[in-house]
Amino acid sequence: MKKYSLWILIAGFILSFANRAVAALDIDITRGVVRSIPIAIVPFDENNPNDIARIIGNDLSHSGQFQVMPPNHLPQKPHAADAVSSELWKTLGLDNLVIGNATSVANGQTKVDMTLLDLFHGTESTPTILTQQSYTVANTEMRALAHHISDVIYQKLTGEKGVFSTRLAYVKVESMPNNSRHKRYSLMVSDVDGHNAKPLLSSTQPIMSPDWSADGRFIAYVSFETKLPQIFTSNVATGKRRLISSFSGINGAPSFSPDGRFLAAALSMGNVNPNIYTIDLANGQLKRLTNDAAINTEPSWAPDGQSILFTSDRGGAPQIYSVDLSGQIQRITYLGSYNASANYLPGNASKISLLHRDNKGFNVAIYDLQSGTMQILTQGSFIESPSPAPNGRIIVYSTTFGGRRMLGMVSSNGQMNIRLPEVSGDAQAPAWSPYKG
Repeated sequence: MKKYSLWILIAGFILSFANRAVAALDIDITRGVVRSIPIAIVPFDENNPNDIARIIGNDLSHSGQFQVMPPNHLPQKPHAADAVSSELWKTLGLDNLVIGNATSVANGQTKVDMTLLDLFHGTESTPTILTQQSYTVANTEMRALAHHISDVIYQKLTGEKGVFSTRLAYVKVESMPNNSRHKRYSLMVSDVDGHNAKPLLSSTQPIMSPDWSADGRFIAYVSFETKLPQIFTSNVATGKRRLISSFSGINGAPSFSPDGRFLAAALSMGNVNPNIYTIDLANGQLKRLTNDAAINTEPSWAPDGQSILFTSDRGGAPQIYSVDLSGQIQRITYLGSYNASANYLPGNASKISLLHRDNKGFNVAIYDLQSGTMQILTQGSFIESPSPAPNGRIIVYSTTFGGRRMLGMVSSNGQMNIRLPEVSGDAQAPAWSPYKG
């Protein structure tokens, strides 16, 4: 959704843009970690440029919770716990060390052993083993295994679930060959680092506003394939589609309820401005929650499924409101002249992520519902569509850099901000999957 006028606001809510695909990916760190857990990841297989230790290091670094020692700074490269000099590592300020091996076995598989060591609580000569894991996987599953190991390490050291095995949905927009005025839109699903991106569907007409079901099996989105907006859901595994809403006028901004039984959506039903409705996915029954001439859009469910955040201009400018299932409306945000794209931070019903405008422009922010304070997390350009990770620790968004739309991520503590550049096309409208996605 765009943000320069109210009508572009509508377009952004009905037409929440498209996102990207990736093959090769370079991470551009725009802001680094200030306070974090110091850790080192020793290469599992130094002769392999795709060594999973590098993927693990990137995952942990990009979480904003870890400070990962650069590989060229490692004082030794052990593969077994009894070869680790605890005192040597502790003099470098390291709390934890990850070591392991990756060995090719038969039938295109690799055996991977991983050990996470606690240097701080071990003796001078012997570190404490926090966890040891052994896996045998197909070579094609090595990246997925690396993300899984990152999750194991993250949870062991922070006490929270990691998100590295979850996925992103987004829309990728590319110029058609030999005709730059015509575009191809693809709904993409990728790993959280942008690798393994695959199209769920493609169209010469806009695709917008992807949203995951709570079980990660379906994505709802808006398609203009008939030149008019319609809401569909697609099965992520099979690609099978289902038409949900094709009413006259606006059909936009779908959002799955936490129990998966309903979609909230912005529907105009032939009128000029959209209102917030719920759609029963079992029988298609509609329930209207707002009923006025304001622009009401971007619904997002509360964790308990009993109310919905939405964006409305009813106060003269876009702000965040909440409506319960009986239609009672409450204004949520007052700070700033523009607040939109709100989502509750998973696991924290007292905070929401949103798009906030201040004198520095449009940025990702976190609003504390209890204290009424706004924490600005980014300082980017043309930022849109923030979507929090399922542990609430990272927020993905779209931004413009170097004349291109791409995805960025910022940690919820503001300590890490990265860009995920695209090889081709523009990336927009990201949505972070749940843990089961």
